[in-house]
Amino acid sequence: MRLFSTIVLYTALALGANAALAQSVDPALLAGDMKKLVVAEMPKDLPAGEFTREDGSTGSLMDHRGKVVLVNFWATWCAPCRHEMPMLSALQTEFGGEEFQVVTISTGRDNPAKIARFFGDMDISNLPQNRDEGMRTARKLAVLGLPVVLLLDRDGREIARMTGPATWDSAEARALIASLVAQD
Repeated sequence: MRLFSTIVLYTALALGANAALAQSVDPALLAGDMKKLVVAEMPKDLPAGEFTREDGSTGSLMDHRGKVVLVNFWATWCAPCRHEMPMLSALQTEFGGEEFQVVTISTGRDNPAKIARFFGDMDISNLPQNRDEGMRTARKLAVLGLPVVLLLDRDGREIARMTGPATWDSAEARALIASLVAQD
């Protein structure tokens, strides 16, 4: 009887966890480019990883706990990254604040001046100019190509990932972000 109760308890916990995740990313919202979004079966804790902020200080993705976070790994030489950066800026303009943040992290050899010039040329002033010069954080997070977007829940756990470009200012992407932000 005790074994049966334990099995029932673990099954209920597993179903509850899956239901909670299903609430995180509504499959009905995965249309258009968002179909490429790979949703984690369970939220994944991230390995410790740091990056350099625009002011030279050290940052971490955990600095954004409490918010839904879209993390974009990119580089100035990456054509799809260049194309989607204004769209990410538009998402930040629409949703950014206490509940949501777009965090951009340039990977590789992009120096601060080159990143600043890139943002200036694109007329983007609302996204952070973070960098991961040695790609240590990107490697820890299994970022194997560019661009890569990670969606993090309010606890700083990865709930979804997209490798390759997307139309981040599309109705589907905006509906997805609005849905995640609306959740507790």
